[in-house]
Amino acid sequence: MTATPRNVAMDRLRSFVTLLVLLHHSLLAYHPYAPPAAPFFSPALLWTAFPVVDSARLSGAEWVVGFNDVFFMALMFLVSGLFVWPALARRGVVDFVGERLLRLGVPFMYVTALLAPLAYYPAWRTSGGAGGVIGFLRDWMQLTVWPAGPAWFLWVLLVFGVLAAVVYAVAPKAGQALGRLLAWQRPIVLFGLLAGLSALVYLPVTHTVDPMAWLSFGPFFVQITRVPLYALYFVMGIGMGAKAFEQGVLTPDGALAQRWREWLIAAPLVYVVLVAMQRGLATARAAGEATDIWRIAADLGFVASCAVSCLAFLALFLRFFRRGGWIGNSLSRNAYGIYLVHYVFVAWLQWKLLERPLPAIEKALLVFVGTLLLSWLTTAILRLIPAFARVL
Repeated sequence: MTATPRNVAMDRLRSFVTLLVLLHHSLLAYHPYAPPAAPFFSPALLWTAFPVVDSARLSGAEWVVGFNDVFFMALMFLVSGLFVWPALARRGVVDFVGERLLRLGVPFMYVTALLAPLAYYPAWRTSGGAGGVIGFLRDWMQLTVWPAGPAWFLWVLLVFGVLAAVVYAVAPKAGQALGRLLAWQRPIVLFGLLAGLSALVYLPVTHTVDPMAWLSFGPFFVQITRVPLYALYFVMGIGMGAKAFEQGVLTPDGALAQRWREWLIAAPLVYVVLVAMQRGLATARAAGEATDIWRIAADLGFVASCAVSCLAFLALFLRFFRRGGWIGNSLSRNAYGIYLVHYVFVAWLQWKLLERPLPAIEKALLVFVGTLLLSWLTTAILRLIPAFARVL
């Protein structure tokens, strides 16, 4: 997760995506279509995605949540991939893998063992759990899986990093070769590559697997149809980052950064087209009509929306976020820790606001701002301890 060597624009982009994650989770309790609170032992375990569901609903939240869901984790994997090849060249395979185990594997174990149960305690309480902490722990240990919340990103990123290290050990020039292929491509060509390759890896999976289905084993959760997509974006990030940032597509004054307006306008427009395709698919299903054409159109709209949104935010941050500032620097330093701990604060704040007679917009703002400040402060304090500073 740490951007080494430092690149201000990409540091700021990583921080921004972390804020999107916080916003996404803060809004879920007030989503107009959020499911009713599910029993703790329900087969679908809906409460893992919606730990707290408030009766106050926020109209319009579905647009923010839906837009985020299309691209923000793919962008997170792309940004994470940017620094992989330079780190492998600098550290070597063994040191790189050791560093990944320390900074991804160790936090994953601690988050799943300690923070995930704490974050899901409100879900247990709102589903009728009784018996205090002892009762919760008893019921938690009887679950067939071990919900990890947003920590799923850590173990998937760790696997991708180890696989990248294996490739580097076998073909140390592969990253540079991919970088040369991507470096001087026009942005529209880069979009075509991202969207086209995404379609090749995404559509075959969605043909046989429900796009919303998750695979789980113990604390290892992952959305099945998104794995190939995330792997592709991680690899594309490796290629973009294998060349110096002053060269190629990530040049601050390059073609992508100069066209930031066009990409930023295109992102919501393409997402609206995707929503239209998804609604057409839902209507066809409800009417019992053939859905193959609508499903393919919705899947193509998904990969196109994901690609254009990722490029839009890359362009925006390359163009305008080149310099530091003490607030931005602090947020960048603490972004990883904020991601790790935020889910606890989100769930507890949503839970404590359940009975408050406040509009949904006020609750959502209180949850988002409170989560950000508490997570930021917690991480900053933890980073004062040398052992935590090495990881965070």
